[in-house]
Amino acid sequence: MKVPASTYRLQIRRSFTLFDAAATVPYLKDLGADWIYLSPILTAEQGSDHGYDVTDPSAVDPERGGPEGLLALSAAAREHGMGVLVDIVPNHVGVATPAQNPWWWSLLKEGKDSPYADAFDVEWDLAGGKVRLPMLGSDDDLDKLEIVDGELRYYDHRFPLAAGTYSAGDSAQDVHNRQHYQLVGWRRADAELNYRRFFAVTTLAGIRVETPRVFEEAHAEVGRWFTEGLVDGLRVDHPDGLADPGGYLRWLKDLTGGAYILVEKILEPGEVLPGEFACEGTTGYDALADVDRLFVDPAGQPGLDDLDASLRGGSPADYAGMIRGTKRMIADGILRSEVLRLARLVPESAGLSVAAAADALAEIIAAFPVYRTYLPTGAEVLKEAAGAAAGHRPELAATVDTLLPLLLDPEHALAVRFQQTSGMVMAKGVEDTAFYRYTRLGTLTEVGAEPTEFALDPAEFHHRMQRRHQDMPLSMTTLSTHDTKRSEDARARISVIAELPAEWAGTLATLRRLAPIPDGPFENLLWQAIVGAWPASRERLQGYAEKAAREAGNSTTWTEPNEAFEAAVTAAVDAVFDNTEVAAALTAFVDTIDAHAASNSLSAKLVQLAMPGVPDVYQGSEFWERSLTDPDNRRPVDFGERRDELARIDAGTLPAAGTEASKLLVTSRALRLRRDRPELFAGYSPVQAAGAAAGHLVAFSRGADADGALALATRLPAGLAAGGGWRDTAVELSVPMRDELTGAGYGPGSVPVAELLGTYPVALLVPANGATR
Repeated sequence: MKVPASTYRLQIRRSFTLFDAAATVPYLKDLGADWIYLSPILTAEQGSDHGYDVTDPSAVDPERGGPEGLLALSAAAREHGMGVLVDIVPNHVGVATPAQNPWWWSLLKEGKDSPYADAFDVEWDLAGGKVRLPMLGSDDDLDKLEIVDGELRYYDHRFPLAAGTYSAGDSAQDVHNRQHYQLVGWRRADAELNYRRFFAVTTLAGIRVETPRVFEEAHAEVGRWFTEGLVDGLRVDHPDGLADPGGYLRWLKDLTGGAYILVEKILEPGEVLPGEFACEGTTGYDALADVDRLFVDPAGQPGLDDLDASLRGGSPADYAGMIRGTKRMIADGILRSEVLRLARLVPESAGLSVAAAADALAEIIAAFPVYRTYLPTGAEVLKEAAGAAAGHRPELAATVDTLLPLLLDPEHALAVRFQQTSGMVMAKGVEDTAFYRYTRLGTLTEVGAEPTEFALDPAEFHHRMQRRHQDMPLSMTTLSTHDTKRSEDARARISVIAELPAEWAGTLATLRRLAPIPDGPFENLLWQAIVGAWPASRERLQGYAEKAAREAGNSTTWTEPNEAFEAAVTAAVDAVFDNTEVAAALTAFVDTIDAHAASNSLSAKLVQLAMPGVPDVYQGSEFWERSLTDPDNRRPVDFGERRDELARIDAGTLPAAGTEASKLLVTSRALRLRRDRPELFAGYSPVQAAGAAAGHLVAFSRGADADGALALATRLPAGLAAGGGWRDTAVELSVPMRDELTGAGYGPGSVPVAELLGTYPVALLVPANGATR
């Protein structure tokens, strides 16, 4: 099995095709990346910028470069000695435009007789043998249907007609009634949908890859990539949505000849990947959470808790209670269809009404501490969640006791589908709702993180890294992805707030006075995000503000926008650009923290690139990456600018500390070292400093002995500066070493940290006889 030393993620789309990616390969090779990591490339909804709405799994998307583009990219990678990793989407397909998806079109046209009827997870009995499509503005819109060119039309939406169901003179509504689908108002999706979907997205329909024929047809093109040597590894999107993730991964290993495989799996604290998973690890959200918390000051927690309490009227947020409530809200709201389907799977012999079963099932899901079980793995977690549900709602105890044996049976349809559903509720209730409500420090509410864990000290970080080196050495590490709610350098800025809670409270009070929004916790979230992203365009900040407010769902929602509240949000963002006092308060705070934020950025980047695992660099993040949530984090990247800057660095021009070119320096030197000198990263050992400021240094050796790479990084830089700097703090070097960033030599013996970190807040040392600069 080929394994990458590192990866570099590229977002492939119509505006940046596989041919463009191929042209970028020489720069990525110079940067030090080992493998190219591609977003989904199978044919997707036309115009899709993300590719997760695959409409035809049998071909590489023509808009993204088609098979010729993949061949060109693969050839370029091979020419430069690089591998290729591709993101695939096994859980669902895009059905927003039925005519673009041959499988879905066939299903709608032929119903249960379609050759693809077994590919989709449809509860036929719920709608009298039809697929229920929530496409109408309301049920009253049936009179707007038309027959055009042998198809049923609703404005621009096109639907097929089954053979023999239309004659000249028939009304469109009569013809509609004869089809294998039923068009209904979009609001009915919450409780009446009868096909499995991705989370709450009705335009992404789940497919049953647990069926061998469906797996084979959905993966024939993927298999070709490996047969023809075009691709070396896969990233599997959302395996938690599958009926049998473990079985799917075994099939995928066989299909690819044992290739390197990662799963997009969020691990909660203490959770590990099931042993039966045939993969090398996760896509790195767990690593991101650990790195972030290393640069958050625990001393700032009381002040930020007090601020949070004041914004909420006196009491800080109860996160456990919050997520129980948001998950239950999701289970009773936008995912009610899924919960009711679970309830209908309870056998009549259980003696439970659908309503009673749904209530108890939703309560168990709301109590789930992880995304899902993988029975029999996770059975104890399920039992604990059931106990917690009964404890929270004692009147449901008997119902929970009735359901639990069914939920624990891996072969029971209820248990299978329950496992597919619990993660949906977790994702929507926690990541997409509670993370926008729990706002004391934005760094903490990132995908895959546990927000109640405020900070991580170096000792605990080292413990986790030693465990990672032992248990997950080939798992990916990352700081930014296409799904992060705030990219790495935005979070590095926000983390400084934990060092200066009083200063932040004062700045926030000024901003709230000058540009008030009637939702204190949301104001905290929004202004932190603006600080993290600054400078940013009005359009970018307005887009984020609207999405964040509606996702939080406290003062406005996607389905019922509160116009007055949203006007206040819009006005607050506009004030950043139109009100000189607001602009002055914002920029003054950013100026105060910017040098510390830059230190955090470089330090986090070096730690991520040097720690155990396979480091990924998200496109463009070798410069500052201060994006907010999608689509902001999928903006185009100027690779020419980065290529030119790298050439200047390679020619001997060291960038100044605090510039984004300094991040490029750190990224390129760390990536090159990992690729060219893998023996320097064969182990993991904490390195302790001695002296007054030792707590501000995190350092570790990656060698199996003294000959390994040594990474040193600054933490809590505001406190370090306030305390007088490094002073007598020193590190003991057992052999002469040289810094890959500056070329300076040190040791052996005790070396002052002020000397090691005199140019940059980080250093990457290698034994002097093996330096690569």
